Amino acid sequence: MNGGDEVVAAPVDPPQPLDWKFSQVFGERTAGEEVQEVDIISAIEFDKTGDHLATGDRGGRVVLFERTDTKDHGVPRRDLERMEYPISRHPEFRYKTEFQSHEPEFDYLKSLEIEEKINKIRWCQAANGALFLLSTNDKTIKFWKVQEKKVKKISDMNLDPSKAVGNASIASSSAPKPWVANGGSPDRSYNTLGNDFSFPPGGLPSLRLPVVTSQETNLVARCRRVYAHAHDYHINSVSNNSDGETFISADDLRINLWNLEISNQSFNIVDVKPANMEDLTEVITSAEFHPTHCNMLAYSSSKGSIRLIDLRQSALCDSHAKLFEEPEAPGSRSFFTEIIASMSDIKFAKDGRYILSRDYMTLKLWDINMDAGPVATFQVHEYLRPKLCDLYENDSIFDKFECCLSGDGLRVATGSYSNLFRVFGCAPGSTEATTLEASKNPMRRQVQTPSRPSRSLSSITRVVRRGAEIPGVDANGNSFDFTSKLLHLAWHPTENSIACAAANSLYMYYA
Repeated sequence: MNGGDEVVAAPVDPPQPLDWKFSQVFGERTAGEEVQEVDIISAIEFDKTGDHLATGDRGGRVVLFERTDTKDHGVPRRDLERMEYPISRHPEFRYKTEFQSHEPEFDYLKSLEIEEKINKIRWCQAANGALFLLSTNDKTIKFWKVQEKKVKKISDMNLDPSKAVGNASIASSSAPKPWVANGGSPDRSYNTLGNDFSFPPGGLPSLRLPVVTSQETNLVARCRRVYAHAHDYHINSVSNNSDGETFISADDLRINLWNLEISNQSFNIVDVKPANMEDLTEVITSAEFHPTHCNMLAYSSSKGSIRLIDLRQSALCDSHAKLFEEPEAPGSRSFFTEIIASMSDIKFAKDGRYILSRDYMTLKLWDINMDAGPVATFQVHEYLRPKLCDLYENDSIFDKFECCLSGDGLRVATGSYSNLFRVFGCAPGSTEATTLEASKNPMRRQVQTPSRPSRSLSSITRVVRRGAEIPGVDANGNSFDFTSKLLHLAWHPTENSIACAAANSLYMYYA
């Protein structure tokens, strides 16, 4: 190659849009069946391996599911992959167990009811065949251990039920008597079981000791720690650290750092509470640890900004290391601007390079090395802009939708109304924008017309805005059911599989 030759990388084609298929549903409703408030799912989380899935509901219960398709033939999936054994199956789960995590409480000092609804679930490191997870309601975080216990039974008793009289038992004698070898007794008239029973000549029959057998195994959930009385406001986030020892909990104004082993003290690391509450202009809406750097975490605010903080800089992290926010377009301000800018959820990508955020109208993808603005913006609710007044009146504008990223970082997903959810491709050049319905026919609403990016810079700072149109919805969002909202969903960590909650039903899809 000549010294002056320039190497030009060949353009990489973006991945093809995925074809989503229905996999499973748990808790499916029959037509016209009324949903009980306590059964509505309020949290969903896969563990790191993707072999377990947990859901929490408004009744304070946590339900665990386990993956079944990897357990066939006794060969672990990883070994099958090494053998180049073709695996065409998709993730399938079965019900594992459930337990009551939180009960309704009453705060007598503040005269407040504390509801049992599970706000967040986070899986911790599994150990010795036991599963560990954190669950929280508005005020109290609990650390749970779920383990298989063998149920022990006593069998092979010495008594012959036909000879025993009444409810007499061997242990009914009040004073011990001298016994001689071979089970004989010098006082032959003495017997243990009353007058109707006498030993055969030569003493006791052959003595059979009771045997303890363990036949079946039961899953037992035990609460190992309770982390209470550390939050004055409602807890919106719990996130465990990559160090495996600590976790954070966040409410509207503070973020606390805990050690998993110590439940009676925590360290306040972020406090945005002003000296005078009348000066309060923004609150914390979500917080998450970096997936690999144990000293870094991010939190989002009601003003649409994300702050990245470094625990090495200072014990109280009120000053951030980086601030990510999108400058407001001039002349676009309205009464609703701040409300719809509030971020309801943030998630780190698996590699920790990108942060995905969800506000009322959009999904935004941020590169933590570029704080000038998001690298991609996906329109989720743009067609609702003319209806913001109505949404404010019925409080829908305050709905908190979650977001998630695929394990490979090539796609993002979030929920919407009418039990719809949306999947966008975020690879450079991708125009994937799929609308799916949480039902047995997910592609019912799908019209494959890829939405073209309306403005795009170079692939390095690709600012993509797309996905504004939803099939089957008019320009004013009129065919929407605002009571059926898909707030909670999770993407499997290693496969293209999504679990999402539509009221009390858990739907699973694969591609």
